[in-house]
Amino acid sequence: MKSISTISKDSVISLAIGGFDGIHLAHQELIKRAQALMIVSKYNSNLTPKEYRCKFVKKPCFFYELDDIKKLGCLEFAKFLKEEFPGLKKIVVGYDFRFGFNRSCTPEQLKSNFEVEIVDEVVIDGISVHSGVIREFISSGKIEEAGKLLGRAYSIEGEVIKGQGIGKKELVATLNISVCDFLLPQNGVYATKCNIDDKIYDSVTFIGVRESTDGCFSVETHVIDEDIKNRDKKVEIFFYKKIRDNKKFNSLKELKEQIKEDIKTTKEILNEYRK
Repeated sequence: MKSISTISKDSVISLAIGGFDGIHLAHQELIKRAQALMIVSKYNSNLTPKEYRCKFVKKPCFFYELDDIKKLGCLEFAKFLKEEFPGLKKIVVGYDFRFGFNRSCTPEQLKSNFEVEIVDEVVIDGISVHSGVIREFISSGKIEEAGKLLGRAYSIEGEVIKGQGIGKKELVATLNISVCDFLLPQNGVYATKCNIDDKIYDSVTFIGVRESTDGCFSVETHVIDEDIKNRDKKVEIFFYKKIRDNKKFNSLKELKEQIKEDIKTTKEILNEYRK
């Protein structure tokens, strides 16, 4: 267990419990009803991995590993909560929340120990909001659909690394990003924005194998109309729309012309978001 909090567990009166991967619109309904979050990290927490979830939550967060608590029975889990949060009076969970060994326990079984608020299903455009659905959208390049369920643009974060060295000389300058833990969108070219040193820039981002050059996989972003001097940075990329699939070009000249078109298309897309 670890906490990202300015208060002690003894001070927690109400607690929202869940995986909270993505901190999407359904999660927000739980969060606003509780004082703090008990975040149960799972193997597939890759929309907002690790402490990245705290970026979108302005409430105390307490992290637990699923493997450490998944075998607890109903009474054992209630006892565990009381021991961890001695002042706990109320828990908030989603309509499909289950816990304990083989997910055999229901929220109703905690009502003899706590006040339990069960939040109804959240549906956007006829789609039930779940982290799994959002993962499917992102993996298939449906970034706009994912953003609707998240309530914001999907984002990833990584460290700038040395690239192949031909971008600025032969094509356009790019920041090559090493990304760990985050779910990457489907291979292709995207209209994006990026955050460098807390400043937001328009950008166009490529994900995939560089078919036209060295054949290596990369995540790289071109910052539009800016020359980023110091590249030893951490970069956050926000995805707004997929522009096209990856493809192989016959020459660097042909690739450069396509990149110019990608930049033009990205500017048009991002201008629509600014309206």
